[in-house]
Amino acid sequence: MNDLRSQRDTWTFGFFMFALFLGAGNIIFPPTLGQQAGDSLWLAIFGFLLTGVGLPVLAVIAISISGSLDEISRKAHPAFAVLFPFIVYLTIGPFFGIPRTATVAYEIGIVPFLSVDGATSLFWTTLLFFALTFILSLNPTKLVNRIGKIMTPLLLLLIIIIAIRVFISPIGSIEKPIDKYAHNTMISGVLEGYLTMDAIAALVFGMVVINRITEKGITKASDIKAFTIRAGIVAGIGLSFVYITLAFIGATSVNVIGMQQNGGTILSMVVENIFGIYGTMILALVIALACLTTSVGLVSACGEYLSKTFKKLPYIVVIAIICLFSFTMANLGLNQLISFSLPVLYAIYPIAIVLILLSIVNAKWNITNSIYLGAVIGAGAVSILDGLKTAGFSLGLVEGLLQALPFYANGMGWIFPSFILGLFGAFYKK
Repeated sequence: MNDLRSQRDTWTFGFFMFALFLGAGNIIFPPTLGQQAGDSLWLAIFGFLLTGVGLPVLAVIAISISGSLDEISRKAHPAFAVLFPFIVYLTIGPFFGIPRTATVAYEIGIVPFLSVDGATSLFWTTLLFFALTFILSLNPTKLVNRIGKIMTPLLLLLIIIIAIRVFISPIGSIEKPIDKYAHNTMISGVLEGYLTMDAIAALVFGMVVINRITEKGITKASDIKAFTIRAGIVAGIGLSFVYITLAFIGATSVNVIGMQQNGGTILSMVVENIFGIYGTMILALVIALACLTTSVGLVSACGEYLSKTFKKLPYIVVIAIICLFSFTMANLGLNQLISFSLPVLYAIYPIAIVLILLSIVNAKWNITNSIYLGAVIGAGAVSILDGLKTAGFSLGLVEGLLQALPFYANGMGWIFPSFILGLFGAFYKK
């Protein structure tokens, strides 16, 4: 493979990764961050980029090093390697991640054009959405051509059109920060980046990306790692541009449209204010493409994983079941899906972060399995309790112990136990 071809493939795969990550959560959360962060926007968005861009790129690199999520999880324990990947795939897949793409596409891309919003319009929209998802997921080897070379450049072009208008002539001035951004700006941005679920999604997308890379004839482990890093940089730059644009839209909109509860409403109102009905149509197309590409990537990844796990079920049957189940979940509505997903997200996200970081470090220094196990237990002990608390369960006396942990008030109480038990694992091995 010559250098020219290598550069062209790097950009293609970079766009491919960018499209897979640019989904529902990415569109919703940055505008809200912008409105609340106000003139502390840049510090808040820096924190957001750490977890919304940095962690997902590191996760794909970790997969390229370790081979799969199963292999990363097996470092902690064989039983954990069975349970955790299964939970991750179901969470980011048919239970929450995939249905959310359809409901966001409906809420932002369809509802503004309806005179009456109801269950019937949601039903037919999600039915069409998952029919297209199923068709595009039938042959995952063509994902790069369909998404990386066609859909993604179009999606990026539409976002650039909006960005140019907003940066040249903002619709309003930037206000003072409010709520959590008034006192803890960067940490609040970091935690907001968690909500995109991209670090968990990257553990799922990683194998899709790696499989497509090997199909291009790149099979040597060091070459796969180097190629993944280059493509990840391209995807990271694209994602950062989109996040900064969306956050800036939110920050400059408050004195025109007022404070809004979600980023979808912010985007709809701002774009309509700037471009009128044509702007609303552009936004609808952006949302539809972003959510559809993410849905296709998730269905393909989950389909490949589950068809290998349950060998008697062919890939086409698995993705049909996934699409049908996701269609059913999507018809619960966006608010219900988010409320269901938050406890699970809070429970598994810190564990995923620990696995990602240890895998990156392990590429340089060989880390023992006991360190993996200790760090995972430390993070999981706190994060699972956080998930139960978010779900409405009372923790009683345990709540007081959690409050004593460093960084717990900032939503990162799992860091200290993970470090201490990981350190204990190192001494235990010796």
